[in-house]
Amino acid sequence: MRLNTKIRKIQEKKPHSLHILSHSHSTFSLLYRDLRRNSTKIFEFLLKMESNSSTTAPNTPRWNSDRPFLTGRFHQEIKESLTKGFSMDSFSPGVVKAIGCYHASVQELIVIDDLLSALVGIEGRYTSIRRAQVKEDKLTFQVDASMDLALQELAKRIFPLCESYLLIDQFVESRSQFKKGLVNHAFAAAVRALLLDYQAMVAQLEHQFRLGRLSLQGLWFYCQPMMGSMKALSSVIQKALSNDYAGVDVLNLLQSQAKAMAGDHVVRSLLEKMSDCASSAYLEMLERWVYEGVIDDPYGEFFIAENRSLQKESLTLDYDAKYWRQRYSLKTSIPSFLADVAGTILTTGKYLNVMRECGHNVQWRAVKSNPRKGAFLSLRSFSPPAPFSFMLVCVWEGWKYDLMGKLLSIKHYLLLDQVVVSLIAMHDVLCLTQGCVPGDFLVHFMDIARDELTKKTEEISVEKLQSLLDLALRSTAAAADPCHEDLTCCVERSTLLKRLSMLKDLEISKTISDNDLEETTSITGLETFSLSYKVQWPMSLVISRKALTKYQLIFRFLFHCKHVSRQLCGAWQVHQGVRSANLKGTAISRSSLLCRSMLKFINSLLHYLTFEVLEPNWHVMNNRLQSAKSIDEVIQYHDLFLEKCLRECMLLLPELLKKMEKLKLICLQYAAATQWLISSSIEIAEPQSKELKCRTSSKSLKFIKNASVTDSIQKFEKEFNAELHSLGPILSSRSQAEPFLTHLAQWILGVGNE
Repeated sequence: MRLNTKIRKIQEKKPHSLHILSHSHSTFSLLYRDLRRNSTKIFEFLLKMESNSSTTAPNTPRWNSDRPFLTGRFHQEIKESLTKGFSMDSFSPGVVKAIGCYHASVQELIVIDDLLSALVGIEGRYTSIRRAQVKEDKLTFQVDASMDLALQELAKRIFPLCESYLLIDQFVESRSQFKKGLVNHAFAAAVRALLLDYQAMVAQLEHQFRLGRLSLQGLWFYCQPMMGSMKALSSVIQKALSNDYAGVDVLNLLQSQAKAMAGDHVVRSLLEKMSDCASSAYLEMLERWVYEGVIDDPYGEFFIAENRSLQKESLTLDYDAKYWRQRYSLKTSIPSFLADVAGTILTTGKYLNVMRECGHNVQWRAVKSNPRKGAFLSLRSFSPPAPFSFMLVCVWEGWKYDLMGKLLSIKHYLLLDQVVVSLIAMHDVLCLTQGCVPGDFLVHFMDIARDELTKKTEEISVEKLQSLLDLALRSTAAAADPCHEDLTCCVERSTLLKRLSMLKDLEISKTISDNDLEETTSITGLETFSLSYKVQWPMSLVISRKALTKYQLIFRFLFHCKHVSRQLCGAWQVHQGVRSANLKGTAISRSSLLCRSMLKFINSLLHYLTFEVLEPNWHVMNNRLQSAKSIDEVIQYHDLFLEKCLRECMLLLPELLKKMEKLKLICLQYAAATQWLISSSIEIAEPQSKELKCRTSSKSLKFIKNASVTDSIQKFEKEFNAELHSLGPILSSRSQAEPFLTHLAQWILGVGNE
């Protein structure tokens, strides 16, 4: 209406305005042609955005900036920089004389007409838009200086409303672009709806003016109710524009400003309405995440980030896998109304994703809240849906994903436990000191794989070891275990101490010198052999590669201790073979006592590791898992169990570990030399007649004094006792910080005292 009125005025007042209109018509024809040509490009951009999974948004068409008159941004452009050589004056009716030349009543009519144009961001004949000198981005209205002072004062009172409209209109235009995000789109749409009501008010005022029923005082009266709301809204928009807010920042800004305007009910209601509308798109993202576990966030506005480069397969391959902790994580910017439940929301969606990966149908019915009736209040009392308890049933107690069954199987094989079907009390376990071994499959495997394990690491065939392991499992009671097929074997290429130093999260590399990390040339498969375990999703969340590596470290230590025990048992049997001879006071008798001390030491160490460390900590973990409320707690309790076992098994105490390795090395060297010691000190006499063959064998054995044998036994005894007694000060000094070493000291030092 106002455009038609201005055209009629131009036709009446200036004859050359027809030429301008014809020129304008050609300009709009060019605009229409450009619009049709660029519309195909926009369509191509939209198709590309839909097919592309990235968050890159299409650019705004170029004509949106080249044709400022089409978008209402012409008042933001510098007059001299406009295209096609046009100026602002070429689109405004010519001003023959100043407004002060007219009578006051005529001036009032002209001012009302100009103010109605200014209310919708259009310059009038005697009102113009200028940039502020202090702030270049701020636009202000100015009037002809010759205007009546009373009229100037009334006009300047209405100008803040006009300036607020300009700023708000600029925000709607700029924040409607693709790249600004869904929250800004929703906010701009709500503001645009408000501007429609505002423009309807201006149209009603113009209608009253055309009927001759509107004075300047009346215009001021009708504009006052909108002044406060538009000013408050423009203040919020100014902050959003100056800081280029998007997403969460916009929501937090609206929330904080609404709280700050608690004393003004009208303004607060307006800002709360804007906040509700702006958050509508954000709440849809939240709803999909909470009830489906899907992040539908094309512009990166959601407070939960997804790292798609982290796949669930990394849990079984990478020691430092960060899938569960970093596949979905909280961003630094979190909506203020969700700050208290952000962690719960994150965990809910993570559980739903695990369920989807397990093959379950994740379609939870969402209870939508009415945004006009306190959507934020319902979010403050947000509680997670059924996936929390359902996840525990599916992953932990379900028949298909029996976590406790897997952990018990791993305990049986990698921690050398003796039963698989259930947990057992400590007093029911066969005592290692009585010569019993933890699981018959291990005894059989160590017997049949002895030749292969004694080779150097680079000469060992892992395939052959695997076939021997399968044979041992199938030919023993382990064949009844349904999980035995998940067991595999591997051979490391480094010593236990070096392997521990390579794991940065254990933080023991700082306390190990370079000399300790030097690889010995005589390292064999007995020191590097280990078992592994196949873990399927979602068990890999709990039994990850890091957890399996820690199990393997404990297994290597236990396996080598068991090997030392077996070798000493063999040496003890050799001594028992010559027991019938009268060897009291000889070197063989002294060797027998040394062998007994060594055997008691290694069995005491195995007893400590089994009954003082592994079993008690396993029972504690088992009790905690029974009362776990979430998978995060299951992971936490399991990791705590492994960490405590590593420390109490001395694997995180390099000084003690090196002492134990030295003592085991002495025991192995002695066991290897036992056969030579006995054969060099005992002579088997041939019987003189057939009658003597039936007599006892004690008469056929004869002790031979051998100085080298005596010296060797004394050397082994001296080294063993020296290393054993050197443990006393170390255990005493560290037992205050590590109380569990007190139990170890009672066993180990007891052997030394005997």
